[in-house]
Amino acid sequence: MKFSVFQVSRKGGRSTNEDRMGYCYTRDAALFLLADGMGGHPQGEVAAQLALQVASAAFQQETKTGIKDPRAFLASAVLLAHRQILAYAASRNMLDTPRTTFVAALVQGDNVSWAHCGDSRLYMVRDGEMLARTRDHSYMEQRQDEVPLGAKTGDKTNRNVLFTCLGSPADPVFDVMGPINLQQGDRILLCSDGLWSALSEAEITYDLGLKQVAHAVPDLVERALERAGSASDNVTVIAMEWETPDSFEETRASVSTDSINDGVFASTVQASGVDAGVEDLDDEAIERSIAEINEAIRRMAARRNG
Repeated sequence: MKFSVFQVSRKGGRSTNEDRMGYCYTRDAALFLLADGMGGHPQGEVAAQLALQVASAAFQQETKTGIKDPRAFLASAVLLAHRQILAYAASRNMLDTPRTTFVAALVQGDNVSWAHCGDSRLYMVRDGEMLARTRDHSYMEQRQDEVPLGAKTGDKTNRNVLFTCLGSPADPVFDVMGPINLQQGDRILLCSDGLWSALSEAEITYDLGLKQVAHAVPDLVERALERAGSASDNVTVIAMEWETPDSFEETRASVSTDSINDGVFASTVQASGVDAGVEDLDDEAIERSIAEINEAIRRMAARRNG
């Protein structure tokens, strides 16, 4: 695999930055991750960090034998992260749980699949055109004709409220898409709502399609911060450009896995900021949890198809 990647996170007008992003890869697969800890609940940054650490650990475990079903892996990673956040809160007797949005893109071979929960988004751009975008789990995106509980008729101010996330008492609602075959020059961008709430879809598509990710990402982030001003949310973006060997040019933002030996795992996902959590899951625990979740997914699919 060969790809270029660039990531940046800015605090904006907030007192703290609860966004987290990172990526990890082996010789044959890569996982790009972003989470936005939710305000109004405690330790959003911990929930975001845990989500990335759990997904990264699951990826490392599953790639030892190859990820046979990318969609099932992504679904299990979402549920495993959710479960670990709840376990973190329970171990500390927290009255309210940390919560986060989550979006992940899995590249294996020359295909990409993705999963998301909440309003952190994924954009896929090909030849300067938007090929795909995730739909937020909010009333504005999912239920245009419904009025949220407690909202007055004609009042749309609450329609942007999320109805799901990782870490809430209820099981998360999430979507899994793909696989889609990657073509030379395809761009995949993951971002928190601090970016897309300030910029139009056309702006994001234009910059991402016109520029290399190492230039498009910082330009988009700076524009979002400037436009939102002092009220800016945290703005976090990680983007990847897929490149074939013939077009690949070594740059500081480039990654080539051709020279990586089998079994090698590289990651930018750090363990800082969480005093206990994913480290409590050893390889056997991760493998056991993934198997349990995958079995539950298979049972649900069998019921739907039966």
